[in-house]
Amino acid sequence: MNIGDIFNLIFLGPIINLLVFIFQTLQALHIPGALGFSIIILTVIIRVLVWPFMASQIKATKKMAELKPHLNELKKKHKDDKQALASAQMALYKEHGVNPAGGCLPALLQIPVFIALYQSIINILPGAGGKIETINSLLYSPSMKLPDYLDPNFLGVNLGLKPSEFGTHGVFLLLVPLITAILTFIQSKMAMPKAVKHYPSDSPKEEKEKEGFEESMGQVQSQMVFMMPLMIGFFAWQFPVGLAIYWNVYTILGILQQYQVTGWGGLESLVTRVKSLGK
Repeated sequence: MNIGDIFNLIFLGPIINLLVFIFQTLQALHIPGALGFSIIILTVIIRVLVWPFMASQIKATKKMAELKPHLNELKKKHKDDKQALASAQMALYKEHGVNPAGGCLPALLQIPVFIALYQSIINILPGAGGKIETINSLLYSPSMKLPDYLDPNFLGVNLGLKPSEFGTHGVFLLLVPLITAILTFIQSKMAMPKAVKHYPSDSPKEEKEKEGFEESMGQVQSQMVFMMPLMIGFFAWQFPVGLAIYWNVYTILGILQQYQVTGWGGLESLVTRVKSLGK
């Protein structure tokens, strides 16, 4: 058995069977837009299953961000002694109860799940480049097999259409990559640490630590907060609407979880400004 077979057995097969089961159940209930609703329900189920891993990753990332100023100070203090630097860093992690790899393992565990979820939706969406044969070959029962063509309509939208086809299918398709980019921006911004507040009573050391933290935070923001939404929005422009629905539902649930763990995070200053405008 090769790696592909193991992946299909553990990840892709179960997710495809769950997707088809949800789809056929909705069809049996004569619910219109069964394909779209099945994608949403499957996405919610998967997100709930990986919720503990995501929470662990978010908490670990938050702790590491809070230690960034102290790590910068240690690097300056032990710039000529790597062994002393490593020992000091480990002592700092132990003091604050931080595992440097705490955010990596949960993320790695989620990758095959995301890939399987993506492949399941690609293969079931009409016009997405996948094949129903792939779906049918992994079903546990012959009675679950799908026909060659599934109704792609969901709330008046063809899930197989691409926003790049707006010229022939309507300008409203442009809303899909726009909404996708906005939601991704909100989640990326929330994942950033809150803006550091400066006080007149701050000591020179505290001021220096805050400046170092802001500098490192700014570098991350410039790379992730703006580039990621543009990249995901571009993908949503090129891929079928059904995939954008999956991504947006997943992102909305991610925003809720991020808020539960860290609050508004790096988005707090913007939220505060918006609230002040409403007063």
